[in-house]
Amino acid sequence: MAEMKEISASASAGAKLLNWVDNRFPLTKLLEEHVTKYYAPKNFNFWYAFGSLALFVLILQIVTGIFLTMHYKPDAALAFASVEYIMRDVPGGWWIRYMHSTGASAFFIVVYLHMYRGLIYGSYRKPRELIWIFGCAIFLCLMAEAFFGYLLPWGQMSYWGAQVIVNLFAAVPFIGPDLALLIRGDYVVGDATLNRFFAFHVIAIPLVLIGLVAAHIMALHEVGSNNPDGVDIKANKDAAGIPIDGIPFHPFYTVHDIFMLSIFLTIFFAIVFFAPEMGGYFLEYNNFIPADPLKTPAHIAPVWYFTAFYSMLRATNDVLVNVFCLLAAAAAVWTYLKSNLSSKLKIAILVAALVACVLLKTFDAKFWGVVVMGGGVIILFFLPWLDKSPVKSIRYRPQWHKWVYGVFVAFFVVLSYLGIQAPTTVGTLIAQTGTLYYFGFFLLMPWWSQLGTFKSVPDRVTFSAH
Repeated sequence: MAEMKEISASASAGAKLLNWVDNRFPLTKLLEEHVTKYYAPKNFNFWYAFGSLALFVLILQIVTGIFLTMHYKPDAALAFASVEYIMRDVPGGWWIRYMHSTGASAFFIVVYLHMYRGLIYGSYRKPRELIWIFGCAIFLCLMAEAFFGYLLPWGQMSYWGAQVIVNLFAAVPFIGPDLALLIRGDYVVGDATLNRFFAFHVIAIPLVLIGLVAAHIMALHEVGSNNPDGVDIKANKDAAGIPIDGIPFHPFYTVHDIFMLSIFLTIFFAIVFFAPEMGGYFLEYNNFIPADPLKTPAHIAPVWYFTAFYSMLRATNDVLVNVFCLLAAAAAVWTYLKSNLSSKLKIAILVAALVACVLLKTFDAKFWGVVVMGGGVIILFFLPWLDKSPVKSIRYRPQWHKWVYGVFVAFFVVLSYLGIQAPTTVGTLIAQTGTLYYFGFFLLMPWWSQLGTFKSVPDRVTFSAH
């Protein structure tokens, strides 16, 4: 049992209350370890605010979601009407609903920017691999949370979007039909589907999400934050053991984050009050029509934050599967002829490529589309071991590396746009090119990330007061 701390009898009532709490719960200790005495690099820039913004939006979504569940009814006959009731009759209900729907898109925007910052500054490199893995798990849970929540308004796009996505699981060999039935809870998307999606969206996924966010922050504070230079500030400490290039998170970065939050909220509420549908990107116009199982919309597409991966799925047809076969065969032959591996290992690679080609041609292209869509997310988990660059930050990499990253982002944006549009021959060709570049970016990273002339990394962080 820890020793009880005593306090002067003349201390203020607030100090006495804090001491009473500290003797029973480590409040001050937690604040010091994670806020006031947590030393972060002094050269953070605006890219480092998106993690805090993501945490804020998570809290916003939970709070607004609680208020929405007070009036929402997870019943196929009542769900759409209950949303309309929230919008029209509940005092302030329209505001809560629009904050929640805008918050969903805002969540993905700040998370995508947060992940991009980690990508360009090498925040996934040793010793921060686990932080990145927790972050990717958060991203995966966020996608699941958004997918389950998307059905709840029970509009046309919600219904048919869920119908299409769930049917994709039916393409999985052997277990597909049973898996789709398990997800739907019925042979068609209906009341049972709505109820289980509601349970996952409101209870199951948020609990996992909160746990992963806590693990993400704890792992971050255990090894310390990365910085734009990719220099470990713990390598240079003063006599008191404090990093020379570090400053307390509070008040320096709490003020920084509050400033960024004020800018974010200005934009956020401008959208909530003046353009909550955002031209049909945040709230599709078809979703203001009640779900009708007998009337299929002319064009079915998921919300914008899924569309990059949806484009990859649509782009995976027989032609792209043939390209995959050719690439697998070419990679195996090149490895056999050019590498210094043992003969047995070379033969094993050739056999593996042959098996891969047989599997690619055996199963339907629709199944490989599902694999490609899922692989686009799963491959992110392996990034810490794919990047072999001798430096972490993009600042000290060859100039052409920036173009590689820039084209990657451009293709991701293009894929997101194409996923919203109706498929065309040209669009499919561009999506196939983007899909190949996306996976090539990661799978070839162990090779290209080592190429070029790298700049010298400084011993200490570079910083100019502002």
